[in-house]
Amino acid sequence: MTTMTTAQDPIQHWDTEPHHHAEGASTNIGFWIYLMSDCLMFAVLFAVFGVLGQSFAAGPGPKALFDLELVALNTAFLLLSSITFGFAMLAMFAGNKRGTLGWLAVTLLFGLAFLMVEIYEFYHLIHLGAGPQRSAFLSSFFALVGTHGLHVGFGSIWLVTLMVQISRKGLIPANMRRMTCLSMFWHFLDVIWIGVFTFVYLLGMI
Repeated sequence: MTTMTTAQDPIQHWDTEPHHHAEGASTNIGFWIYLMSDCLMFAVLFAVFGVLGQSFAAGPGPKALFDLELVALNTAFLLLSSITFGFAMLAMFAGNKRGTLGWLAVTLLFGLAFLMVEIYEFYHLIHLGAGPQRSAFLSSFFALVGTHGLHVGFGSIWLVTLMVQISRKGLIPANMRRMTCLSMFWHFLDVIWIGVFTFVYLLGMI
């Protein structure tokens, strides 16, 4: 009596083979999608400001309202925070937990300094009667700059949360992925602010 053996179906074997993905790959892809959606939102805000930026409604314009030296100082705070975040990333890749936390703390201080100057600027404009309801120019200005400021505030909260996670669990792969995502987010905010500084403040003063 003979027995017949059948070869295993290669297609069936392929279907049952477990799929292996690099750890954290879905997190990185999802975060890139989020950044692209944020790009679209800021593109809309820039477009709105481009259309309404000259609609002063017989009110004050950029030359009467903006303090370029103060804005330049604020820009320096944010750019320096990007540099210190880069140092934090280098310390992370070197496995230096203490150095990573130290540079993240410096980054947080620069980020908070940026927010305080921006809050002061908003308070000063509203005190002068140049609030967002005064003209279409000011409405679009507050919308664009305020949205960026909210992102910096959210990034600062994220930064504090990440520092707590690193201090408790160290530079584990999950924390390194979170830090990489936050690094992309923070540098993204720097790029957006360079656009704000150039398009809103510098061109407005010309």
